[in-house]
Amino acid sequence: MTAALLAMIGAFVLVTLAELPDKTTVTTLVLTTRFSGRAVFAGASVAFALQTVIAVAFGGLLTLLPEWLVSTVVAALFAVGALVLLRASAAPAADSGTDAMRAGPEPRRLHGAVSSFVVLFAAEWADASQLATASLVARFDQPLLVGIGAFAALMAVTALAVFAGRKLRDRIRPALLQRCAGVLFAGFAAFEIVRTVV
Repeated sequence: MTAALLAMIGAFVLVTLAELPDKTTVTTLVLTTRFSGRAVFAGASVAFALQTVIAVAFGGLLTLLPEWLVSTVVAALFAVGALVLLRASAAPAADSGTDAMRAGPEPRRLHGAVSSFVVLFAAEWADASQLATASLVARFDQPLLVGIGAFAALMAVTALAVFAGRKLRDRIRPALLQRCAGVLFAGFAAFEIVRTVV
């Protein structure tokens, strides 16, 4: 097996393992309970493509960012996400089923794609998968193939999260999912704050 192929496969496997139990996957799943799966997948694709390019371009330099700064920004973003989800879960329309969530397809789809892009682009900063990608670029000196492997892994995990989110949305009331997601996001924010302080 050539070093180039090993770099691409290694990136795919490592990023998949880093991403499966990660907050980004949970975030994608939660976004899918709120917006259409296509919109979330579109926003996630652009966010992860940009983050992969950044990880590949900067390689090991991403690890030099002050961790307190990254944790503070991520905590703030998750706190805002928690407020938005909890507020949405309290709205009367949130209990009216999935049809209400799909109303107004074009503006809703665009809003879902943009929201997914912003949240996932921010959540992926200094994430384990991004750091793994940067490390593999430095190790194998195969930036293009590592980038392809990492992006393919991110999209595979995103597809799983979108699929799971759609199944949950069809079986559980959206307001309940939004409340649970809001509490989960608040937990992520608290975790990031603790990481910043400790």
